[in-house]
Amino acid sequence: MSGKGPGFFSDIGKKARDILTKDYNSDQRFTISSSSDTGLDLNSTLVKSRGLSSGDVAAEFKYKNKTVHVKVDTESNVLTTFTIPDVVPSTKSIASIRLPDYNSGKFEVQYLHDHVAFTTAVGLNRSPAIDFSATIGTPSIAFGAETSFSTSIRKFTKYNAGVCLKMPSSNASVILADKGDSMKVSYLHELDRLNGGAAVGEISRRFSTNENTLTVGCSYVVDPQTVVKAKLNNHGNLGALLQHELTHKSFLTISGAFETQALEKSPKFGFSLLLKP
Repeated sequence: MSGKGPGFFSDIGKKARDILTKDYNSDQRFTISSSSDTGLDLNSTLVKSRGLSSGDVAAEFKYKNKTVHVKVDTESNVLTTFTIPDVVPSTKSIASIRLPDYNSGKFEVQYLHDHVAFTTAVGLNRSPAIDFSATIGTPSIAFGAETSFSTSIRKFTKYNAGVCLKMPSSNASVILADKGDSMKVSYLHELDRLNGGAAVGEISRRFSTNENTLTVGCSYVVDPQTVVKAKLNNHGNLGALLQHELTHKSFLTISGAFETQALEKSPKFGFSLLLKP
């Protein structure tokens, strides 16, 4: 489904957003992942953040394009997700529930075609929230919007809109969010001198506070197994990340954050290790 049409609303600005946010963290994370020929994948994760430890164990079973995902965490929450593609052509149906909260159930339908894509999600409780997003266009240019309606208070709690333009080596996007209170403009350009990496610029503005944030960043492909990323905004927040593929689908990620305008604060560092035997 991912190779057709304009993509989902969540895909607008995603490549730029990933360079500026993905895998940056100040936690210590250790993950072991394994898979079998029968379609069963197992993941075990341990996270230490601010002196507190937590973890989870997840199992995913695939059978004829159908997927069942179960995750149990250290707080005894059990999240179960069922994914069934192509019940109707070009659709994907997703049902999930988190126990012991029986009111957390949700049913979602995703549809992606050549010139339109939409998602609809409904909570499985007495006063459900209804989420809807839609995009129209082509793989090169797309317009989209998303909204959320709460049946308990009978009001729209969220509505956002966006547009993206994709070219062979660059893409640009504009997203109006927070019920029109904020706007984010981003531009990404892939550069040969970065060995397949890219440079990103992003400007965000919150109209209610007249606050502007300019963030620039880049990713650099050192070699086929190693990627370096860095970002800096006009508030003096600097971040850097190194990710290395140890073996096939096993990654070591080291990241750090530093506030250049607050020298008395200590820098924050984090690492994550994903092992896939």
